[in-house]
Amino acid sequence: MSLSRTNCGFARRLALAAGLAILLATAPFAQAQDKTVELKLSHWVPPTHPLQKAMQEWGASVEKASNGTIKFKIFPSQQLGKAFDHYDMARDGIADFTYVNPGYQPGRFPIISAGELPFLIGDAKGGIRAIDLWYRKYAATEMKDTKYCFSFILDPLTFHSKTKKIVVPGDIKGMKIRPSQGTVAAWVTLLGGTNVQASATELRDVLEKGVADAATFPWGSVPLLGVDKVTKYHMDAPLHTVTFQWLMSPKTYAAMSPAQKKVIDDHCTNDWAAQFASPWADYERAGLEKVRALPGHEVYKITDAQLAEWRTSAEPLRKKWADDVSKAGGNADVIMKELNATLAQFKAAY
Repeated sequence: MSLSRTNCGFARRLALAAGLAILLATAPFAQAQDKTVELKLSHWVPPTHPLQKAMQEWGASVEKASNGTIKFKIFPSQQLGKAFDHYDMARDGIADFTYVNPGYQPGRFPIISAGELPFLIGDAKGGIRAIDLWYRKYAATEMKDTKYCFSFILDPLTFHSKTKKIVVPGDIKGMKIRPSQGTVAAWVTLLGGTNVQASATELRDVLEKGVADAATFPWGSVPLLGVDKVTKYHMDAPLHTVTFQWLMSPKTYAAMSPAQKKVIDDHCTNDWAAQFASPWADYERAGLEKVRALPGHEVYKITDAQLAEWRTSAEPLRKKWADDVSKAGGNADVIMKELNATLAQFKAAY
């Protein structure tokens, strides 16, 4: 073999090794050089609410997983916009992530409102996983203006009143009720009551001023948001829940690097839905005993016969939901069958 051929082969191997070294050296550097993003995380409850801590832990995990290239700042208490506007805020990029109650806009999201139906979901923790897993394929079309992260639910809600005990459906007639979501609003109308629109943080004010007589609300939030100061009677019966979404601005997601997008995707999972919302469910459930211990408050149970009346009174809501889904082009029978199967899988059915 000639010396020139030997030198040529050596030069090729040297060049290959040098190129590989450069590639290995610059690969992590390129990731480290991702443009730093600061996410605006928006919600509409006070910073003392359990949701604030959930967002802090979620954001801190995102920041760590991105090697510090994704940072976050939380904006509580409607600082960036009203509670009712949070879906559109994600769509329009006013905030990068928003906490959404789709029931604040009745009729806009007919499929997810299945989760609002009374006497459907009985267990919050299993229900969180079930609702998120079931809704993922429908969110792609029903909430297509945003990037879906995950869904979750509240611990079941009940009636809290300042004027009288609500025992049977007939007691709603003539009352002014603040409903927690659109399906309950339809229920109130069906029973002869009048709906008062107000966000959770506005509830104490509307009750105090007599704009509303009662509300459906979760237990822990009664003392947290001062609703105990303006109510006296509390029905101890889990009637329904509320669905929520954690949604992202698609513009923000599109502007991220592939590595950053993967971090977000890894934090928008069914496991994260449970991790995010389960402590809040525990907090709300623990509120029952807190309210029971308050002086001047009456926490009362209803009989099996009275519960049967409530269940019968809510039956038309299922038909209304099915009609709304059909009008939007969905197959209500299939969708409800899938939801019931997923609730059964997680042992979360009422």
